[in-house]
Amino acid sequence: METRTTIDLRSSVVQEHFTTGFTQSRDGTRIGFRQIGRGPAIVILHGSMSTGYNHVQLAALLSDAFTVYIPDRRGFGLSGAPGNDYGVQEDVEDLQSILEKTGAGHVFGVSVGAIIALKAAMTLPSIRKLALYEPPLFTNRATPAAVMARFDQELAQGRIAAALTTAMKGVPLASDAFSAMPRWLVEFMTGRMMAFEDKQAPGSYASFRQLAPSLHHDGHVISEMSGRQAELRAIQAAVLLLGGSATTTFLKGALRSLRTALPQARYVELPGLNHSSAWNGNRGGKPALIAQELRRFFA
Repeated sequence: METRTTIDLRSSVVQEHFTTGFTQSRDGTRIGFRQIGRGPAIVILHGSMSTGYNHVQLAALLSDAFTVYIPDRRGFGLSGAPGNDYGVQEDVEDLQSILEKTGAGHVFGVSVGAIIALKAAMTLPSIRKLALYEPPLFTNRATPAAVMARFDQELAQGRIAAALTTAMKGVPLASDAFSAMPRWLVEFMTGRMMAFEDKQAPGSYASFRQLAPSLHHDGHVISEMSGRQAELRAIQAAVLLLGGSATTTFLKGALRSLRTALPQARYVELPGLNHSSAWNGNRGGKPALIAQELRRFFA
């Protein structure tokens, strides 16, 4: 099925054709994806608080030289519900189903999507080249596990703004200045943001309120894979590590730990970029520099 998607480039509006497709993971879960372009295949795997739609601009920027697939991870967008007992291994199997469907050997993982891609590359030889944007890995498991215990409790109580605040303060991705804000102020701002979104007409982007429950799974992916960086030496794929110069101290430390674990990886720091820079421009992204590095790496 062919659909027409509007991509906001800030300075102009560009119409691009995306084909929507589906595949089935090992446990039967339906995984949906968008496809654009022609040439060698690349899979872009989105991170937390987003769907594959957040990367349509990046895909369009690559589409003249590559066939780009942007799946929605299970529980997001076009894909099926996560089901019970869903862990990082199911994420790997979902990605594997996309790779088998498309014949892709190149993967670009963003944030938690990058953690899943790392796990997959440990066991899937079909991944020949792996690009990663700021995987939020801790050097130990205890810290993110404690964050998630509080998040799960607050979410179960229906305190969504509080739960999101716990996640944002505990896994600092936005900025060092934001992370230093008092908790009450972050929670107040988050509540106001959700109230604003609630009044808007439904669009192509999922809202904070809709995405909040997905952090239960993503937080546990971070916890499960943190402190295990040494195991990543098993990866045989060529690896490109990308990070922004304006990202958080936590994420810069996470990238340092990966550079130690993957000494063969190439590392590029992109000037002025932060953790949301792989997103579309109308969501605070600046994907042009990222697309440039991906072109070089995947060529």
